[in-house]
Amino acid sequence: MNRVVLFAIGILMVLLGVLLVIPAIVDAYSHDGDWHAFAFSSLSALFFGGLLMLTFNGHEFRMERREGYFLTLGSWMSMSLVGALPFWMSDLNISFTDAVFESVSGLTTTGSTVLSGLDSMPPGILLWRGLLQWVGGIGIIVMAVTLFPFLRIGGMQLYRMETSDQYDKFMPRIADVCLRITVVYVVLTLICGILYWAFGMTGFEAVIHAMTTLSTGGYSTSDQSIGHFAQPSIQWVAVVFMLAGSLPFSLYIRYLHQFDAKTFSQDSQTFGFLSYTAIFIAVTVLFLSLHTNGAFSDNVRLAAFNVVSVISTTGYASADYLTWGAGAATLFFFLSMLGGCAGSTAGGLKAFRLLAMVKGSFRQGLTLSYPNGIFAVRLGNKKVNDDALDGVYLFFFIMMSAIGLITIALALTGLDFTTSISAAVTAVANVGPGLGTVIGPTGNFEPLSNTAKWVIDVGMIAGRLEFLAIMILFLPDFWAET
Repeated sequence: MNRVVLFAIGILMVLLGVLLVIPAIVDAYSHDGDWHAFAFSSLSALFFGGLLMLTFNGHEFRMERREGYFLTLGSWMSMSLVGALPFWMSDLNISFTDAVFESVSGLTTTGSTVLSGLDSMPPGILLWRGLLQWVGGIGIIVMAVTLFPFLRIGGMQLYRMETSDQYDKFMPRIADVCLRITVVYVVLTLICGILYWAFGMTGFEAVIHAMTTLSTGGYSTSDQSIGHFAQPSIQWVAVVFMLAGSLPFSLYIRYLHQFDAKTFSQDSQTFGFLSYTAIFIAVTVLFLSLHTNGAFSDNVRLAAFNVVSVISTTGYASADYLTWGAGAATLFFFLSMLGGCAGSTAGGLKAFRLLAMVKGSFRQGLTLSYPNGIFAVRLGNKKVNDDALDGVYLFFFIMMSAIGLITIALALTGLDFTTSISAAVTAVANVGPGLGTVIGPTGNFEPLSNTAKWVIDVGMIAGRLEFLAIMILFLPDFWAET
């Protein structure tokens, strides 16, 4: 592995080691014995991360495409293992498999969990879960903005065409872009936390939910998730900031630079995402009206919260939407694959790919009807070239294939079809809850076998890394590059 990659992984381990001090202090202040687990985990991460930094320091930081792939995969794997240490060594008495599952789910902002009894869990553990998702969220944004477009992963050059080339003109250094995105991420988290606290959460609950809302991760301080809080205003705050986390963060810095109210409405990906989200909310309100006797305002709130939670891949739950009829269950299964926008914390297919595929399909229909016609696929005022469109179709094919393979693998562990396919989708799309009585909105992944959990771990990391970042490592031509 390249020396630069190992040096960078060492930096990330040190940063996690520093973060581990925070829950250690919280547990020590609360007189909870788990502070020892956090302290030991912190020292381990600082030692091994510092060792890598000292060993491979002094070399020019030059990131080529191959190093980019190694760093992407290596960083997520190493951070997942470090993140698992406090879970494993704490008084939770969970297996190493469960500890890794919780850590991977946190860092990839999937939100699936093997833990129960959250309402009475030590504060350090709850805070560490929130920190994992918050760190994973900003890591996902930075990765999408800086690395994926250049690696041409799954049509991500479309995202660069749609967004990045517009802010390159006024911020030529990518480090400046990342710094400004981080500032926006922190500020939005603070605003979200303040509003949660103002509307009834405790300060501790507000901090954790703010981190897991902006990161579209979905970890909560209660087994009932957001449903634990009776105030409707809290759900509306969650809706606003789950949507905020689902939008391209590069647009926030464009807006702050230009103060142009049209920044978001003129971005075709953002406009498309918000438009079809509104349509799905309206459809869900209809399902609720047919299957429940609730007031219209309550139906709108329930529909908005749960649709946004699933489509943003956050995975919060305020109600069991599987009881809203077969139509609603089918809709939410479909929504779980879509995801938010590229350059956001959300997972899934991504809005720009969905829009490109729909418009590409329309073009194919027009070409069949008018063989001599020339039709272009456009996102906004930008023309999508055929190579980028092919990348989108390739990504969709790989995503569906991955879901199929993981479904088969999970079924072989003894799970029923509904649980297997929904677990595969929730892993690949980084959503959180699945379908059925085991892993549904009111369920938990703890009953699954260790083999099934490791399969889901692979699916969560592969889905977060856009598949091709892993698949490229198995191609002979990749290793033949000089």
